[in-house]
Parts: sequence; structure tokens; C-alpha cells
Amino acid sequence: MKIPAFFKWLPFFLPLLFLFPALMTMPRSGLALLGSTEVQQLKTVFIGIFLEALPFVLLGVLISSLLQIFVKEEWVRRLTPKHPVPGVLFASLLGMILPVCECGMIPVVRRLMLKGMPAYVGITFLLSGPILNPVVLAATMMAFRSHPEITIGRMGLAFMIAVTIGLLVFAFVKNNPLKRSFHDFTAEVEAAGSRPSHAHSKTWRSLFVHAGDEMVDMGKYLVLGAFVTACIQAFIPREELLSLASGPMSSYLFMMGLAFVLSLCSTSDAFVASAFTHTFTVGPLVSFLVLGPMLDFKTLLMLSAAFKTRFVIALSVVIVTLVFVGSLIANILLGG
Repeated sequence: MKIPAFFKWLPFFLPLLFLFPALMTMPRSGLALLGSTEVQQLKTVFIGIFLEALPFVLLGVLISSLLQIFVKEEWVRRLTPKHPVPGVLFASLLGMILPVCECGMIPVVRRLMLKGMPAYVGITFLLSGPILNPVVLAATMMAFRSHPEITIGRMGLAFMIAVTIGLLVFAFVKNNPLKRSFHDFTAEVEAAGSRPSHAHSKTWRSLFVHAGDEMVDMGKYLVLGAFVTACIQAFIPREELLSLASGPMSSYLFMMGLAFVLSLCSTSDAFVASAFTHTFTVGPLVSFLVLGPMLDFKTLLMLSAAFKTRFVIALSVVIVTLVFVGSLIANILLGG
């Protein structure tokens, strides 16, 4: 029996029952803390991250639901190239046709993989789509009008990393990395299709029911990721963070860590990175622009909801390693 979305969200709201009595008994010093600059910044950053990501998550779950209702499994298997090299090249360029931010990419890729898309093609699309799409390309070119080498470095490195990881997944990942298996999904679809109902109403009702289920599944991790990210930004002074980036190697680690913590959308992160053009060279800026859309805090939580834990850990380690090495090479080739 399917649990209504309201009851899935209920455990997240139960702590609010204890919030009002706590505020009533809180001393004045505690109440003053709620009005402090840090708490105000926490609220502002949290709302900003959540509202920035929410439209893309909604777009992702709607596309996922449309795939669920209207795209047949045999279509996905027929359109996907059989050979791994054309497969990863096809997936890396798919983002140009389907420009979805990283927040909405995970439900789309999960649905395509459940429909029969091979894991290596899905992961390549998951990593390349948020960067190699026209919207992000235009935003990056606009943010770095006087530094076109950064745009070239971002797009080139993202393409190389996505293709490399796709081939690695093909070579080493033999089992389904999703938490749900394709056979379970097929059995569920067949069971649902065997129930007598009006075809048209079932189709459109299923669309919105599926979108609601996906939104609840992904949304709770988005909220948690946005809140933790906002706490880090509000309570850790930026001056202390910048002091960690004084060395040539530490500047790469700092920008990669900043991209992970800030959890910016790939359509807007270039404008944040442009503020560091007078502080860092090409390499650290490219590492920020490539790692963030592939792996940030909120994306990591959403990946954990869709994929097995061991696969997420291995994927994260490979992404961080390739971004670090690739940005070093990009700095040598494009740094001038």
C-alpha cells in the first residue's frame, strides 16, 4: 500500500511541536541569539539556496514523471548506443538537448536507468548534463567575458571527466548501482498495469502521483543539504577560509571545498567564481566550476537517496581526484 506524501513528510515536522514551548521558556539571552547577525544570515542563505534549487528539482521530477508515463523501456534501450565509447559520447552531449540543473538531474537519470539505460550512460549524463548545456555555457561566457580560457577549461574538463568516469563505470561496475533494481521496477509497473482503470485518467493521475512521490523523495534531502550548507556559510568566517588558500596546492583544495559547501546551482556559480579572478589562477577557478555541479553537499545527499552507498563513495572519490588532477593540467595549458 502506497503511503501518502503527507505522512512521509510528517516526521520532519514533528520537532516543530516542541519549538513553541522551548521559545516560551527560553531566557532573554537565547531570544537575542535568534536575532543575531549569524542567524539572520543563516535564514537568508538557506532560503536562497532552497529557492534557487527548487524550480530545477520540480523540473526534474516532472521530466522524470513524463518519462515514466510516456517513454517505453524498449525505446530507451533502442536509442542508447550499444558500444561504450559512442554511448558515453552520446550521454555527454545529451545535456545540450535536455538542459537540467544538477538538482533536477538525479531523478531524471534514475528514471532513465530504471527504464533500461545502462549505468555508464546514465552516470555520464548525470555528470555532464549540468555543465555541458547551453544555459550554463552562456552564463559562464558572460561571467568571464575577459577570461575565455576559463570557459574553455570548464567545458573541456567537464567533458573529459564525464567520459572518463562513464568508461570506468562500464569497466568496473557490473551490478546495478541503484537502490531499486530494474526487475523490481518492471514488476511494479506490470502489477500497476494489470489493475482495471480508465486509461486516460490513470495516465494523468499517475503523472502527478509519481511527481509527488519523487518530490518528497528528493525534497527532504534538498532541505537538509541546504540547511547544513547555510549553517557552514553563516557560522564560519570567510576570512578564515581564505587564509587556508595561501599555498599553490591549497588554493585548489580551497576552491573545491568551497564549491562543495556553497552548493550553488550550475547556472549561477560562474558569477560567484568571477569574484575570485584577481585572487586565483585558472586552475583553482576551473576546479570550482567543475566540481560544484558534479558533487556538492546537497547533490551528495540526493545521490545517496538514489544510488547505493558504496557506489556513491567510490564515485565521489573518483570525481574529486579527476577534478584536482584535471584542474592542475588546465592551469598549465591555459594559465599562460
